[in-house]
Amino acid sequence: MAKSVPVRCPACHREHAFIPSEYPCGCGAPVPVPLHGAVPVQIRHRSWADSWTEVACPACGQPGQWPQPEFSCPCGVTVRLAASGGAEAAEEMHDGRPAFRPLTIRTACDAVACAEQFLRWLGFEKVRSAMPRRETDIDLRGPEVVGQVNPATSPTGPREIETLWLHGMAESLTAVAFSLAGYEREARTRADELHLPLFVLDLTGTPQPVNDAADTLLRHRS
Repeated sequence: MAKSVPVRCPACHREHAFIPSEYPCGCGAPVPVPLHGAVPVQIRHRSWADSWTEVACPACGQPGQWPQPEFSCPCGVTVRLAASGGAEAAEEMHDGRPAFRPLTIRTACDAVACAEQFLRWLGFEKVRSAMPRRETDIDLRGPEVVGQVNPATSPTGPREIETLWLHGMAESLTAVAFSLAGYEREARTRADELHLPLFVLDLTGTPQPVNDAADTLLRHRS
């Protein structure tokens, strides 16, 4: 199975489990963005050129431009991993299971679909969307898991975290939260107290863990 890559934030020095990404080549083969030897750097000034990297397809050799790997740290810093090329690095991303294939997020439905695909990739079977969301505040459901996805531009608050946790406790299911805009400080604190995994979604569609419970879930399921 594919393994997450440990990455340390250059600002707060906290270690995260980062999931390597793959993108579809025109020939149909998946193209992994190599992280071997990549150095995490804090993004202070974003530019179009710095946001992309050229990686050749390992199947056909055709070069392509792909998003540089990034993640948002709970300390508030956005971290970019300067990707490096090479077949050796690409091979290191495969260990019996393909790396998670991102789903570009353009709409709220895309965010829910991305989280659904991610939970299935983690091994949760028969995960289905509960959209349109009703009064339960639950967006995803499976025999082992319930999920909440916040596609809004405002961070997820503590009430949503507690509601999700209660659903998981009542049904003896793993509860997992996803958010595009991150989490309020109180929400992160409450999630840590409840050992509830928190993930952030970026627009390229690769969920990243933001607390210890999420890191643990990745290590356990990957």
